[in-house]
Amino acid sequence: MLAYLTLILNVVLVALNSAVCSLIICIIAVFKIVLPTALLKAKATEMANKTMWLWASINAVILAMFNRVEWDIEGGEELKKHGWYLLISNHLSWTDIVVLCCVFKDRIPMPKFFLKQQLMYVPFIGMACWALDMPFMRRYSREYLIRHPERRGKDLETTRRSCEKFKYSPTTVVNYVEGTRFTPEKQRKSKAGYDYLLQPKTGGIAYTLAAMGDQFENIIDVTLAYPENTHKPFRDMLMGRMTKVVVRINVLPVDQQVRGDYFKDKPFKRQFQQWLGNVWQEKDELLKEIYHKQS
Repeated sequence: MLAYLTLILNVVLVALNSAVCSLIICIIAVFKIVLPTALLKAKATEMANKTMWLWASINAVILAMFNRVEWDIEGGEELKKHGWYLLISNHLSWTDIVVLCCVFKDRIPMPKFFLKQQLMYVPFIGMACWALDMPFMRRYSREYLIRHPERRGKDLETTRRSCEKFKYSPTTVVNYVEGTRFTPEKQRKSKAGYDYLLQPKTGGIAYTLAAMGDQFENIIDVTLAYPENTHKPFRDMLMGRMTKVVVRINVLPVDQQVRGDYFKDKPFKRQFQQWLGNVWQEKDELLKEIYHKQS
């Protein structure tokens, strides 16, 4: 009974925090539209980012109030607050967004997530994410694209337009390259050869690098694990049952392995796919080590 009361209280507190901070960001966005100069618009963007930082900080307090979490974080000591980064991570649950914001809110610029189009219509949250210039992506199935070939490349156009907005202030662009949350069922269907991961999708990250590669200082490769809450970590967090969060941070260079014309240069495309496959294979081995150490 206590766990379910904690769940209700946490949902109310997180929803209230999200609603208030989202409303503040939306008000800032309205003023930003009418501001006359680029400098003033940049100041408005900075205020919106600080409000997102406040949202993440309050979430961290709520998390600490109701969960006795052991944080196991390694790596990333060289990161800085004023820089441009591309952050890639495995994706397990909605908990990942809270964890990434808690871990990185004082280390690097506030993360900007690639979001599914459906989240645009979530009250408060969708408007705030739009105001923060987060890119909303509409995923098309292979069958849909066969019927509507004119839709090919639309996500990539959205990526380019969004990345243009990130050029004027320090930014962390987050890309969950698997494209969806990990589940054992999805893992079995993917037949990707990984034990704890899904097949990474190279197109989105390649286009982000093509659009902003000159500005990104590093790629931040993050591995997340909840070794004592593997089944439903988000529910466990809200019920006060989250006990351990493992975060491994590997800072990679933006070098010739990831710079090139992914869509026209076939040798580079194969090289890039091999590079990301190697990163994902190392991540899978790391997750195996984390989970076996826990068992």
